[in-house]
Amino acid sequence: MNNEKRCALICGISGQDGAYLANFLLSKGYAVYGTSRDAQMSPFHNLVRLGIRDKVKLESVALNDFRSVLQVLMKVQPDEVYNLAGQSSVGLSFYQPVETLESISVGTLNLLEAIRFSARPIKFYNAGSGECFGDTDEGPADETTPFRPRSPYAVAKAAAFWEVANYREAYGLYACSGILFNHESPLRPERFVTKKIVAAACRIAGGSNEKLRLGNIAIQRDWGWAPEYVEAMWLMLQQDVPEDFVIATGESHSLEEFVERAFSYVRLNWRDHAVIDSELMRPADITIGQGNPEKARKKLGWQAKYRMHDVVRMMMDVESGKCRL
Repeated sequence: MNNEKRCALICGISGQDGAYLANFLLSKGYAVYGTSRDAQMSPFHNLVRLGIRDKVKLESVALNDFRSVLQVLMKVQPDEVYNLAGQSSVGLSFYQPVETLESISVGTLNLLEAIRFSARPIKFYNAGSGECFGDTDEGPADETTPFRPRSPYAVAKAAAFWEVANYREAYGLYACSGILFNHESPLRPERFVTKKIVAAACRIAGGSNEKLRLGNIAIQRDWGWAPEYVEAMWLMLQQDVPEDFVIATGESHSLEEFVERAFSYVRLNWRDHAVIDSELMRPADITIGQGNPEKARKKLGWQAKYRMHDVVRMMMDVESGKCRL
């Protein structure tokens, strides 16, 4: 396949996944465009950290404004659109439920409608979430597992998922959702607990007297490595027929185990440096999150190379200065 002249538009390019996806697509020879609410003012720190800030073209787009979305599609004329935009924090969604719902579900709907309106053969990828399944205590979730969302974020992602399915079936759009379970990297901001843990462990090892404050450490999650998850997004748009896929490692580990491994890396006992803070407990939370990526392995040829312990080690390597991104 000759990708030299292919064009991709990444909505939400400033986030972790957007930056890694841009880097991946550039390596495939794509012309890469990205959107932000204000492309002139946004610093695009993640693109700078990956050394690709000057290699992508940036456009200002408000996804909740249909005219804005349609204009950028007509201007860029992409072959592929990746929707990674919207409020991305589960915890924050309890404090900003309306913003979360609008940024995710309305933004997705505007993109789908603009693609339909353009009448161009654009392939559309939507960032779904394993959070939509709720607890997976009855076994790892696959593409047939019913959704039981337990946060405003998961409700919004579930709505966007069904919007994509509806446009695919009703209008014949090449549109699909990747139902991604947790995937981490050094590009995560500290409001995500994995980066919060890693950053605190390194500061404490460097002499800080702070205490790491955590909520429920008994929760279990399916943690993967973000840079390899973006390849699965791309693979989903290279198929003959659009389908939804669960993307996960297939393993689940507790947050306590994540903390323990991070502090062990710097030869510390986490119990001496962490406290449980009841204020950090969410109004509702998932006890166990675990995905079954078998369909992706069979149909996409994709499977996770890295597991939770690898993710902790690689995040700690970068945070402690042992290696660069």
